[in-house]
Amino acid sequence: MKKSIALVAHDNKKKELIEWSKLHRSSMEKFNIYATGTTGRLLEQELQMPIQMLHSGPLGGDQQIGALISEGKIEALVFFWDPMEPLPHDQDIKALLRIATVWNIPIACNRSTADLIFSTPDLLYGYERVKPDFSSYENRKL
Repeated sequence: MKKSIALVAHDNKKKELIEWSKLHRSSMEKFNIYATGTTGRLLEQELQMPIQMLHSGPLGGDQQIGALISEGKIEALVFFWDPMEPLPHDQDIKALLRIATVWNIPIACNRSTADLIFSTPDLLYGYERVKPDFSSYENRKL
C-alpha cells in the first residue's frame, strides 16, 4: 500500500518546492501526493504526475491536510513556509504544524530537512512511525 505525503508551500516558497520536487520526483512517485490549491496545480504541471489537490491553505486546505493527518492518512508533511512574511492565516499554519506534531509524523519545513527525509531509505521502504495512544485522553471522565 502506498503511503501518502502532503506538500504545502507559501507563495514565496512555491518555486523552491517545485525545484525540490523535481529533484525528488522518482522518490515521490512511490507516494500518493496531497497538496494545497495552487501548489498542487503547479506540482501537477511541472511533475506530470497525479496530485490530490485540496483547497488553498487560507481557504481551508491546511485544515484538510490536518484532518487527513489526524485520520492517519498522511505519513509525512513537507511544508515550505515563509518565516519572513506575516500571513493572515498564521493560526491555520500553527494548527497544521501542531496536529502533525501531535500525531508524530515527520515534518520538513525547509529544503535541508526535506532532503534528509527523502534521502532516508526507511521512509520509502517500511518506516512505521510510533503512533501516539490517546485513549486515556479520549476516555477521560469530565
